[in-house]
Amino acid sequence: MRGLVWETAEELDLKLAQRVRNIRRRRSISQKKLADMSGVSYGSIKRFETTGQISLVSLTKLAMALDIAGDLRNAFTQIPYQDIQEVINENK
Repeated sequence: MRGLVWETAEELDLKLAQRVRNIRRRRSISQKKLADMSGVSYGSIKRFETTGQISLVSLTKLAMALDIAGDLRNAFTQIPYQDIQEVINENK
């Protein structure tokens, strides 16, 4: 049985953007400097931090520039099975 979802996709995206922004600020990196470091435009970074909207490739570039790509690389790697049917399906 699936758990209840308490937030929208947009809310989840914005929380992710806030986390990335907090890491950037904690490291004293300006949006402009992060743009230079990552190759992602300043406008895209500003939009991401404001709205949560960004392309996956740009998010990956930001993660690499901030040296947090390992966290992105490990996303969805330790997902527990929801039921026995998933175990059966994986072994087919």
